[in-house]
Amino acid sequence: MAQVHLPMTLLPLFRELPRRLDLDAASVGEAVEQLEERWPGLRDRLCVPGPKPPAELRPHIHVYVNRERAGLGTGLDARSRVDVIAAISGG
Repeated sequence: MAQVHLPMTLLPLFRELPRRLDLDAASVGEAVEQLEERWPGLRDRLCVPGPKPPAELRPHIHVYVNRERAGLGTGLDARSRVDVIAAISGG
């Protein structure tokens, strides 16, 4: 199972969402869909609204698989580490 690490900014928005969880997904996009099934609305926080399954990540969301920049089509295996990072801006 891929180990998924989520940003702290999502935790207060979704009840019982853990910071880290294991998912049996073949791609980043499939992992996002599994998160959406358990926590409805989470997909829209990570992906540009539109067709389902989503076509692209939001511009401020960065995903890394095993420390390499990744997209929704990036494959996962049982040893993959997925880090979801939300860029923070302000003035």
